[in-house]
Amino acid sequence: MGYPEPGTRRGMGMLTRMEKTVEHWESALVDKVLGNDPVELCDDLRRECDRHAVVCGRRRVLVPNAYKVELTPAVHEQLGERDGQIGQELTDVLARHAAEHDYEWAGPLTVHVTGAEEPLDGRYRITSQAMPNIPADAFSETPPEAPRTTAPSP
Repeated sequence: MGYPEPGTRRGMGMLTRMEKTVEHWESALVDKVLGNDPVELCDDLRRECDRHAVVCGRRRVLVPNAYKVELTPAVHEQLGERDGQIGQELTDVLARHAAEHDYEWAGPLTVHVTGAEEPLDGRYRITSQAMPNIPADAFSETPPEAPRTTAPSP
């Protein structure tokens, strides 16, 4: 019994089943790592967004654009290289939420998933801030240098 020819109906069906199997395994991993209810994390992200919304005018509501999801070190370790992918999925959740509420971001939207340095009360901690420009080291463990100002020349 050979492999189905690429591009045939049988071959495409097999690829679709394989993709669904991979998606199922990924979903199971996320459920295992983030708890049985990853919807809770998404809801908490939306609440964080709503809680820090600033009304700037009749039709303008500004919300933070940089979110940090800190996981317990053991949970973060289980994620391995997938923290970026999960961060992107959470970014997509927030983008849809903002579109539904006509929110404007303070800058480019990003959700960074990392391991917590300090003990957590639960499975995760979410923080957010408005960052018009997100530098490459925005989520590093050391704070970025303060911008330097120079006095005008006489």
